[in-house]
Amino acid sequence: MTNGEAAVAAGTRQSERKVILASSLGTVFEWYDFYLYGLLATIISAQFFSGVNETTGFIFALAAFAAGFAVRPFGALVFGRIGDLVGRKNTFLVTMGLMGVSTFLVGVLPSYASIGVAAPILLVLLRLVQGLALGGEYGGAATYVAEHAPEGKRGLFTSFIQTTATLGLFAALGVVIAIRSAIGEEAFADWGWRLPFLISVILLGVSLWIRLQLEESPVFQQMKEEGTTSKAPLTEAFGRWANLKWVIIALFGAVAGQAVVWYSGQFYALFFLEKTLKVDGATANILIAIALALGTPFFIFFGWLSDKVGRKPIILAGCALAAITYFPAFQMLTAAANPAMAKAQTSAAVSVTADPGACAFQFDPVGKEKFESTGCDIAKSALAKAGVSYTSHTRARVAGQPAQVRIGDRVLIAPEPWRLAESERAGAIEVFREELAAATAAAGYPAAADPKAINKPLVVAILFYLVLLVTMVYGPIAALLVELFPSRIRYTAMSLPYHIGNGWFGGFLPTTAFAMVAATGNIYYGLWYPVVVAVITVIVGLLFLPETFRRSIHQ
Repeated sequence: MTNGEAAVAAGTRQSERKVILASSLGTVFEWYDFYLYGLLATIISAQFFSGVNETTGFIFALAAFAAGFAVRPFGALVFGRIGDLVGRKNTFLVTMGLMGVSTFLVGVLPSYASIGVAAPILLVLLRLVQGLALGGEYGGAATYVAEHAPEGKRGLFTSFIQTTATLGLFAALGVVIAIRSAIGEEAFADWGWRLPFLISVILLGVSLWIRLQLEESPVFQQMKEEGTTSKAPLTEAFGRWANLKWVIIALFGAVAGQAVVWYSGQFYALFFLEKTLKVDGATANILIAIALALGTPFFIFFGWLSDKVGRKPIILAGCALAAITYFPAFQMLTAAANPAMAKAQTSAAVSVTADPGACAFQFDPVGKEKFESTGCDIAKSALAKAGVSYTSHTRARVAGQPAQVRIGDRVLIAPEPWRLAESERAGAIEVFREELAAATAAAGYPAAADPKAINKPLVVAILFYLVLLVTMVYGPIAALLVELFPSRIRYTAMSLPYHIGNGWFGGFLPTTAFAMVAATGNIYYGLWYPVVVAVITVIVGLLFLPETFRRSIHQ
């Protein structure tokens, strides 16, 4: 190689690194913004949904978290179309600005105590803006990097974009942990939770400056010069069956499973630790942060590996492993993080037996229901509030008989309000709740996880395994999506299945799973959601998804 050729090669490598670094850093910032809300769901529930009961407030907080995901496909359509019409670079500069401003405003938003119901309404509106922005961001960044990557290295190059979601989450965790440690839990819950949102305005300025240094994608530039860009990306991508069928196959044969594995392994695991297993928030954040730090390099590994063996086998293997191992993995997590709870569940299992017609769904959308109209409701609401897992038996007793709660060998009879005088009802319900609390405590059910009893190395190992599955399904997905679609509609066509999968199948996972738990009383029941979706992806992917890693993207 001559000196001139060496200089050109070195310049090319430097340009490639600049593209990856600039695209990745900008996307890390957007994910940092987006996931701050998820990390602080419990505190935000208290700040913005204090007008409803605790369980409903937490589910509402998760629903507001999911609202940002609900509009991501619409952001994909709007910004994907712009990206295919006017270019990749300018489009994701706009999305970054929208994300940064809306995140900063969350940090200055008055609480429910200050402005009442206007607070959660404004919060949801800001989440919607964030979702729209993120819907346009990912497709642009992935397409931009892939179109700069040399042949045979698209999996490796785009895997750096795949690390950004986890790195953004990791950055958010780091900031939250640092502020919590510096000012204490009480101050953090009161006002300190706002600081991570406010800090984001500094990151916004840095990220915008970095991305302004980039040039337009060479593939798009070539299409523009040749006059081959699409004049109607939406119509071409979704109005023609030849392209639409690949959108559908990409969604159900790859992205849906990837999404539920991603959100189960990173977000649902965190919520499960904190809300279900009652591990304090700071400890839960630190444990998941360690697991993320250990697992993040594997995004790069599986992206690189997909350049050698293909995208499809790695993604589908990750989905299959998740479907097979989620239930035992989360049961092991219970035993490691809250051994007292795991022991109590084994030695003194709890069940509720009642007339099926007397049992309401334990979710209150307006915050007015106290679940005190029947003995079944009284029993189940008390167990849910205490975080005690139980099974329901609704056919073993004759209709009209009082509900009973069995805790190991002990049986408590729930009061039936309709059998009591109105003056006696409140007292009878309170006595029952006290008896139930005493009985569950005597059976070993803890009010909170004992920090000294947590097997932290084992918890980290289990969380690392869950993150490893995330890296398998997520590392190769960007390259797969880029390769599935023609360059003239690539931004639009790949963005929609990605954001329907991750915005709807994945983003709604915590809310859906916790609602399933609330409805059944079984703390593991919510896992059926990701397991079923992952199985569907494995089946559809095996039957219909093509292998793409040897395709040219200059088409």
